[in-house]
Formats: sequence, structure tokens, C-alpha cells
Amino acid sequence: MAKAARQIEMPVGVIVRKTPGVTRWAKWNWRAVAALPGAGPADWLELRREGEAVEYHAATLPLTLWADETEAYMVNLSDGQPSLYLILRNELDGDTPLNAVLITASPFEGQDYADTGEEIVEKIPMTEGLVAWVRDFALEHHRDEVFVKRRRDKKRVDLVEDGKGDARIRQDSDVYRTPRRVLQ
Repeated sequence: MAKAARQIEMPVGVIVRKTPGVTRWAKWNWRAVAALPGAGPADWLELRREGEAVEYHAATLPLTLWADETEAYMVNLSDGQPSLYLILRNELDGDTPLNAVLITASPFEGQDYADTGEEIVEKIPMTEGLVAWVRDFALEHHRDEVFVKRRRDKKRVDLVEDGKGDARIRQDSDVYRTPRRVLQ
């Protein structure tokens, strides 16, 4: 019997829309709006322009599914709208406004990047084909982990008085007393 692959990969193109900003502090608003499964390579290729709003095929990134991450994929699929998470970085010195770093189907990984505050994490709705692809992989590799309750040690921990100082040094009181004033 053939062993199942522990990971699979698919190229996914991401469509990013640039619209005018609504505040004076942000000239432009950037939003990831769609994913293109199986897309060819692209680097900020302009797709459509409507007035000041422009849509770009920003990049094509590999979407990798890992057998160890199936719990995260199951959580994503049970959400009302299964999504991909696109991680973008601001590039101040480059030719492109944003750098598409990673695309993932794991909401846990997306949350990890969002927690740093250094990257922009955009949620993109999955197409029906991507939902089926992720679901098939997750169902094939998912293994429920059995909960094992930890047993306490039989050692009595209430007999030790922490903070009473070193037993080798003779003291009249505990180590947290105020120091004596030295008279000279």
C-alpha cells in the first residue's frame, strides 16, 4: 500500500485591490479580494481599472497543506466562510507597494502572523474547488488525539515552606525581613 504524502502544494494567485484611502493619513487602501487556484507566475500585473480603483494579480504563491496541521484546516472548514490567509509586508524601498510573503489555509498560522503586528494579514474566501481540495486532504490525514488526563504525583508539596531562607544559615526570622541598621 502506498504511503500518503505528508504535504501537498498548489500555486495560488492572489488578487489585490487598491482603492483611494478614506483618511488623510492613508493615501491608498489595499485589500486582498480573490484567489486564483493553479495560476501562473505574476508580479503586480494590472488586471482591471475602474476609476481610481485598480485590481492587480499581485503574486502567485505556493499553498502548502501539511498533514500535521489538519486540525487547523478542520477549524477553517467548519467556519461559515472557509478562507485563505494572505500575509503581506510593507516594502518601503521596493518597486512594489506590498510584498506577498505567504498564503495559508491555517487560521492558527494566520493569527500568529497577525499577532506580531509587523505583517498585514488578509482573509480571502476560498473557492469551492479549494474547499474540496483542503477538505479531502484534511480528512485523509486527520487523526483525533486522545485526551489523557495527567495524574498528580503522590508527593506532599505542602510540607515545604518556601522563602524561609537557606537551612544551613542560622537566622532568627525569615529572609524577607528588613535589614538591620548598622551603627558606626
